[in-house]
Amino acid sequence: MSKGKKLYRNTSNAIFAGVCSGVADYFDLDVSLIRILWAIITLAGGSGVIAYIVCAIIIPEKPDTPDVTEVDWEEIQNDI
Repeated sequence: MSKGKKLYRNTSNAIFAGVCSGVADYFDLDVSLIRILWAIITLAGGSGVIAYIVCAIIIPEKPDTPDVTEVDWEEIQNDI
């Protein structure tokens, strides 16, 4: 089994449950574009709300990962 991209809800950039943000991350698109498309689908047919709720239940939340930008230089120097 390959270790490709995985679809997660991104709650760090969420308005409701992070579904649109997660879809945008997965497809490497702007989250605003996904939100606009989702709103159009909702207004056009009405199934967007149900789809969003189903996605919010099924898609797992993105796991917390440590911030790699924070480096403890003192600890690194002590290891050398």
